[in-house]
Amino acid sequence: MDLAGSWRLSDEVGEYDVPFALPGDGVTALHAAGVIPDPYWGLNEYGLRWIADRDWTASRNFDHDGGDCELVIDGLDTVAEVRLNGMCVLRAANAHRRWRVPVAGLLRAGDNRIDITFRSVVREGAARQAAQPFPIPYHQPNCPIPNGNMLRKPQCDFGWDWNIALPTFGLWGKVALDPVAERVGDIIVAQRHDAGLAEVSLRVETTAADATATLCGVTAAAPAVNGTATLTLRIPKPQLWWPAGQGAQVLHDLVVTAGTATATRRIGLRDIRLVSEPDAAGRSFGFAVNGRPVFAKGANWIPADALHGRITQGAVRDLLQSALDAHMNMIRVWGGGRYEPDWFYDLCDELGLMVWQDFMFACHLYPSTPDFLTEVAEEIRDVVGRLNHHACIALWCGDNELIGALGWFEESRRDRDRYLVNYDRLNRTIESALFESLPGANWWPSSPSPGPLAFGDAWHDDSSGDMHFWSVWHEGRDFDHYRDVKPRFCSEFGFQSYPSLSAIATFADRSDWNIAAPVMESHQKNAGGNARIAETMFRTFRFPVDFPSFVYLSQVQQGVAIHTAVTAWRALKPHCMGALYWQLNDTWPVCSWSSLDHGGNWKLLHHMAWRFFAPITVIAVPQADTITLKAVNDLPDEAYITLHVQAVNMAGQIRPLVETDTTLCTKGATPCTVIDRAQLQPDEVLHWHWSDGARASGADIFSPRAWKTFDLVDPKISQSVARDGDDWLITLKSHALAPFTALEADLPGRFSDNAFALIPGQDRMIRFTPSTEGTPRFTLRHLHAATYGT
Repeated sequence: MDLAGSWRLSDEVGEYDVPFALPGDGVTALHAAGVIPDPYWGLNEYGLRWIADRDWTASRNFDHDGGDCELVIDGLDTVAEVRLNGMCVLRAANAHRRWRVPVAGLLRAGDNRIDITFRSVVREGAARQAAQPFPIPYHQPNCPIPNGNMLRKPQCDFGWDWNIALPTFGLWGKVALDPVAERVGDIIVAQRHDAGLAEVSLRVETTAADATATLCGVTAAAPAVNGTATLTLRIPKPQLWWPAGQGAQVLHDLVVTAGTATATRRIGLRDIRLVSEPDAAGRSFGFAVNGRPVFAKGANWIPADALHGRITQGAVRDLLQSALDAHMNMIRVWGGGRYEPDWFYDLCDELGLMVWQDFMFACHLYPSTPDFLTEVAEEIRDVVGRLNHHACIALWCGDNELIGALGWFEESRRDRDRYLVNYDRLNRTIESALFESLPGANWWPSSPSPGPLAFGDAWHDDSSGDMHFWSVWHEGRDFDHYRDVKPRFCSEFGFQSYPSLSAIATFADRSDWNIAAPVMESHQKNAGGNARIAETMFRTFRFPVDFPSFVYLSQVQQGVAIHTAVTAWRALKPHCMGALYWQLNDTWPVCSWSSLDHGGNWKLLHHMAWRFFAPITVIAVPQADTITLKAVNDLPDEAYITLHVQAVNMAGQIRPLVETDTTLCTKGATPCTVIDRAQLQPDEVLHWHWSDGARASGADIFSPRAWKTFDLVDPKISQSVARDGDDWLITLKSHALAPFTALEADLPGRFSDNAFALIPGQDRMIRFTPSTEGTPRFTLRHLHAATYGT
């Protein structure tokens, strides 16, 4: 019996009694009832933090026949007591777990009542901190609401340097009454691949006496011993699952029957291995899929909305599809959010997006008391049992930045030994619970980390393991500094921009469109972020003429920053085997490092990612006196390209330099040609385009110095617009070089390309596909207009 749907929500002081749709969150329910304003608008956030200071109760009545049942609840957020007809049946304090509670004898025929009381996370966090044997600090710059590290709840709910600080409460999963009957629980799937054979081993939890499994026409059966049946299926000539860009995403139905119960899992037959071994440079880090090394291209994933009641499958699918459309093959589910629902991983399976899965610990120190570690072990076993069968899962990682956090707090700096042991107990608990559930799992202790039992500075040491590289943003280094490091795998790096004007309009009146306005500053959660955007802009470009131009230019420089990093590191392949930038998406409309606005609109960075993550690309590698052009091929087979290199001046005059043909291997970057810097005139930049004649083509531009040093020429761009079915075609013609030409629309939708160099004689036709009906109006932006005016 599904208990989802319409409940009532009331607070401890009797001030509110409103409808509450479950699954959902209380903040969204209060807004939907009209008793609080939109939390994302203006400065409203600060006037709504009182919500987390109160206890709240969700209630509903339901009819039942009185038979024996179990209460099933998933995603109970967070410190909660569940009462059935007045009797407490569950006390829970972990939003990341599933609960199954026998309620025999408590249900009655006819009317029944269920109540869930959600305790104030502010009070609960403080009480649990006070009970610790020694202080356990949390990262105050990120979290204005304290002690979130005491609770097993999404850590970013307490605020982050990109998130609103409004801790939610409620339910994001299932709430139901299941009849007591035979059932299939978790299914642990392990695979071993030999030439032409996939051996799939299953460990099936069941209340029945035996279990039968069928996969790809092969069937096996086994008795259940102590609630677990162990089976093995051998699949000849398996159709394999591949990540995006490497092959097809073939999925098969695994059907398990136990007594009267049946369960189905969609699995992909594949072998994903973490390859991390000592070598001459330090320690490698990368992934091999079905024996093939795969360069990981992608971004970090945070919750799709700060208020989980607003998350929809359709919106998440759109975000993940945008990742795929930008040639990504991996996302990292970051450790300060939540383990996503089953359907999220189903989507990643279907799209071919490998998932780096953090366990949900981030940027704080955490307790190591026996009760906390026991709860953590149960959480790990629960999560692994639920998610392990997904083809997309490539890695299980212990946490986000907890090793670095040892040096961020006065307490742990004074007594590092104590806090290091404290951390190791937590990390070992996570590792042990993972391998207890999934012995063959790909495990990495922390991100970033030089390797197992290594506690060095993986923010500045690029020799081993995975790296988080934040010197350009947090230390204010120039973009060329990305080329100074040679990571083995960079799992976090980023540069901020403003959200697009369409996103800004959802939280600010035009009177607040100023970077120093309180509303704009309240939607910038990184201390000094606005100043850093502006200061970098002043170093790189001439300053923008108005606020919309500032927004545009902030997105241009964000794209240039990440383009510099990704291309530099792709050119190091196979020394470097992955680049996951921070971050893919936003939880609310905010200044951040994302490439997709809240709501899914592509910022200019995402359009640039579509180019710099392309399977075949040609990269400029600058040295003191030369610029080497290298080609990278991430396709399964070698490729052959024709490359044209030219100098272009500000007036748009083209001077050919090189034409060359190159065969590209798959293992590393292939040098194509070397350009002497002296070949470029003072007002020229380097431009090149390539084609393989069939599958791929592309172009890029390299400026030998800051764009502000060039005297740009007004490109006098003309545009014509035509209808093509439901789409719109915009043809652009330029009379001079127009770097970073970009289009905006007043309707939601997607452009086929954006933020490109427009050159005279090389007209561009851009397709706009709207997602709503109407006639769009287009706004054209380019570097000259943004910095010289029209």
